[in-house]
Amino acid sequence: QVHLVESGGGSVQPGGSLRLGCAASGLILSSYAVAWYRQAPPQVPGREPELVAAITIGGSTHYQDSVKDRFTISRDSATDTVWLQMNSLKPRDTAVYYCNLYSYPMNWGQGTQVTVTS
Repeated sequence: QVHLVESGGGSVQPGGSLRLGCAASGLILSSYAVAWYRQAPPQVPGREPELVAAITIGGSTHYQDSVKDRFTISRDSATDTVWLQMNSLKPRDTAVYYCNLYSYPMNWGQGTQVTVTS
């Protein structure tokens, strides 16, 4: 069964950092463009998570304007994991973060909660 698993969320103070990981079961993640998305509260039925960052098979990256220069998406071929390093976190970054295949999106997984609060 193919699915993606997110990890690494938590609660931090503004200005803090977190690193999220995305691993796959049933497919080789390095064979796909992968993206991180997030859905901030309130949870609205039918509203899709917003794109935060994406990375191609070759390593090219794209970021939402609000996270440029703060977030870094990368991939580790040795562990077949896609990482999202988040620095200088702000309260508005609070959300559930999901990873998904960029061009062949699958059903959303559980996501990982990121809370930025003082």
